[in-house]
Amino acid sequence: MSNSLLLFFVNTHKESGENMALKRKDVLGLRTMNQQEIVEILNTAETMKYILQQNNKRTPHLQGKSIVNLFYENSTRTRLSFELASKYMSASSANISASSSSVSKGESLIDTCKTIERMGADVIVIRHPMSGAAHIVAKHVNVSIINAGDGMNEHPTQGLLDMFTIRENKGTIKGLKVAIIGDIYHSRVARSNIWGLSKMGAEVAVAGPSTLLPIELDKTGAKVCNSVEEAVDQADVVMVLRLQKERQQKGLLPSLREYSQIYGLNKERLKLAKENVLLMHPGPINRGIEITSDIADGIHSHIQEQVTNGVAIRMALLYLITRQRRKYDATVYQ
Repeated sequence: MSNSLLLFFVNTHKESGENMALKRKDVLGLRTMNQQEIVEILNTAETMKYILQQNNKRTPHLQGKSIVNLFYENSTRTRLSFELASKYMSASSANISASSSSVSKGESLIDTCKTIERMGADVIVIRHPMSGAAHIVAKHVNVSIINAGDGMNEHPTQGLLDMFTIRENKGTIKGLKVAIIGDIYHSRVARSNIWGLSKMGAEVAVAGPSTLLPIELDKTGAKVCNSVEEAVDQADVVMVLRLQKERQQKGLLPSLREYSQIYGLNKERLKLAKENVLLMHPGPINRGIEITSDIADGIHSHIQEQVTNGVAIRMALLYLITRQRRKYDATVYQ
């Protein structure tokens, strides 16, 4: 990292001082995270994105730290972005998948994480198909846990990168109307975004088939709309969720064709939003089902930008959580 870039980083955060750290050992979800912590993460990600735009992306901020990615589900964007975030900041990183670990021999999740902890890991990034898995592990290990998606519960880093993308383009989140379209019931991305965006002052409107909407969704602060058109109308941001095709096999959808006709986002429906609307999608995209290719690749789309911002957010989280480790370790081991 050049001296000028290092000076930029220091000056950008000088005023924060010792406050530039999360007030927690783990990052498990946005439901329990306060607005101040969210703002701190977004502010730090601004600097991290500046670093990403340099020819030399290597910084010393995590030198000597070890990050382990423990993924029990397939992933491309999340897993790779955490791995790159670790390497860009000079940490040692390792990837473990369930199929190639002792999990295939019957080892429990907690025992696996305890083993990783004893090998000197500073942070474990975990993705698991069971809701609450990251929360359970965090109670049994001293190493920091970052939730990279747990079942149908939350995907906090996706929610944070989405909020970062919105704030970067709109200047603020407060007062914006954000429409979330699709399978809300099974979407951990939707849950994290609803919790996070509501805390940041956005108006969240959701729409989808009644079979794919959770009970008492209105109690989360989101407005449940009767149609995609109602949700998208005058929206500042439209977020389309990936439709998991196996939902049709479970009888939750009549057909993919009917879903596309009634709930899919196309150019005509997008015209109902504001002229400078941001179009977002967590990926991977099912083109022609939840969204048409012309708008996915169109002038309003920020889908590829979300991918870049995902690395910046994960760099920010790893940096902040390892700073917090100093205080946590001093308390635990004194």
